[in-house]
Amino acid sequence: MNKVEPRTLPGFMELMPNEQILFEQIKEKIEKTYQKFGFLPLDTPILELSDVLLAKAGGETEKQIYRFEKGDTDISMRFDLTVPLAKYVAKNYGNLSFPFRRYQIGKVYRGERAQKGRFREFYQCDIDIIGDEELSVINDAELPSVIYTVFKELGFDDFTICINNRKILNGLFVSLEQKENSVEILRIIDKIEKIGKAAVIEELEKINVLRDSIEKIINFIEIDGTTDEKLEKLQNLNIENETFKIGLEELTQVIKYVRTFGIPEQNFRVDLTIARGLDYYTGTVYETFLNQYRELGSVCSGGRYENLAEYYTDKKLPGVGISIGLTRLFYKLNELNLINANKKSVADVLIVPMIEDMTVPIKVATDLRKQGINTEIFLNNKKLKAKMKYADKLEIPYVIVIGEDEINTGIIKVKNMKTGEETECEDFNIDASIF
Repeated sequence: MNKVEPRTLPGFMELMPNEQILFEQIKEKIEKTYQKFGFLPLDTPILELSDVLLAKAGGETEKQIYRFEKGDTDISMRFDLTVPLAKYVAKNYGNLSFPFRRYQIGKVYRGERAQKGRFREFYQCDIDIIGDEELSVINDAELPSVIYTVFKELGFDDFTICINNRKILNGLFVSLEQKENSVEILRIIDKIEKIGKAAVIEELEKINVLRDSIEKIINFIEIDGTTDEKLEKLQNLNIENETFKIGLEELTQVIKYVRTFGIPEQNFRVDLTIARGLDYYTGTVYETFLNQYRELGSVCSGGRYENLAEYYTDKKLPGVGISIGLTRLFYKLNELNLINANKKSVADVLIVPMIEDMTVPIKVATDLRKQGINTEIFLNNKKLKAKMKYADKLEIPYVIVIGEDEINTGIIKVKNMKTGEETECEDFNIDASIF
């Protein structure tokens, strides 16, 4: 029989057990933080009807969809968690309590070109707050508090949550009569750190932006200072555009409540170059960066949208949300040695039977599990040396050997594999406080 070479599709991440343990620990910390803020769990299907999932899709997104037919059913795999959320809220509108606060951590699929650090299958960790007809902008200020708590829980201190408002950008471009060029202008100014101011000016001239307008755009993105100084300078621009004024008012209120939520000044700032989702976000936008590792790009992003489910219902459902691309983040942190997959086993204790009758070892293991201690029994017939080597290789913290002597005396010893110390326990009773 010809053997098939075992291999994994490009763009799909498989981890060794020690790495998977660490991945699960990080995922659990994110999930517990989301729960701490009262977000409800949701799990939508990976497969959806194509006409439902692709109601809004187009362009590059639609090209990246994994789509197939089963019988006469046209099926697509979800490419994010937001579109399934929109379908879910529209479908279950009458049974939900608003504002609807949900979190979802799950895999999504995109058939893009696989490259280092980018995957075709990856976990997203999303939270969204959905309103019924309206949603207070104060909700926009709560999400940075969630971001801050998540990254503190993950052990980071030096990170910045960059905040902007799309209405400010849109209002600026309308006031300069550059609404049609807004997408291209944002693309150009986003490169200012890489190519410099002179090159940005040159590219803006190429798309026929007038010199006076270019000067105002450059002055706008070069606004610096403290958070309050930036807000004051925006006010002093005296831009007579209603969208701009609303955006500035919203941004000012968001910053006020971000401070109320207790986020330190060094962990957030107004960044007027943050645009995000040009055809999607309509108000507040966020991007989060680890300051010493800017090459990672944004590690958490999101923003405000005015009508989540417009393709499924006539009801207006505004919302605000954020997403952490966990697979990519894990890969990058691992690559930079910022995380260490040191834990090789989830077992706290390994029971090593040296007898044929497994009654006592199984009873001891069951009692420990009832006390909340992760316990593994070595059930294969090996010599003691091989069994201890197994425990040592997986770095299981404690070992209990049960042989004829232990059966006869009723006394078993719990060995600390790190220190070599042994604790005696009578009548096969082990107190969990030992571990």
